[in-house]
Amino acid sequence: MRRHLVKRGGVAAAMQEKRVHQIFVVSVLAKGIHAIIEIVGGLALYLVSTETIVRVINNWSYDELIDDPRDWIANHLLTFTSRFSVAEHDFYAFYLLSHGLIKSVLVIGLLREKLWAYPASFAVFGAFIAYQLYRYSYTHDFGLILLSIFDLFVIYLAIHEYRLLRRHLPTH
Repeated sequence: MRRHLVKRGGVAAAMQEKRVHQIFVVSVLAKGIHAIIEIVGGLALYLVSTETIVRVINNWSYDELIDDPRDWIANHLLTFTSRFSVAEHDFYAFYLLSHGLIKSVLVIGLLREKLWAYPASFAVFGAFIAYQLYRYSYTHDFGLILLSIFDLFVIYLAIHEYRLLRRHLPTH
């Protein structure tokens, strides 16, 4: 198989494919690390009560505001806790845990080059992008835009890898 790639595009093309594959693997590993963080965060939210979260944030914020009444972070955290409900707490816990578990299954499938994982990741990451852009329309959180761009990049690389795998060409 590798000889076919070398004949058509030369050694430079084979080296280019190897580099693209390496970037793909690093990108998917980054998604995997993010998935682990989401799982840990979701589990932590399930284990810690809403009242405890609000109390800890308020105590820290009040101490910070004594030192600097204009502390941007402390003021925003106090605003957050004034609206942080049990329902919102449960939503964040469920969202982080489910998002992380789904993403980790896809990451494992992509790293093992399972064909089912590629179209599934296109659909799931596409849905994540749609939701992130929807949330951005309300929050204007630039981090959601960056996350969506990274997701698009991973989808692009996964499409490239998927085409090679479907043609039975080596990806690395």
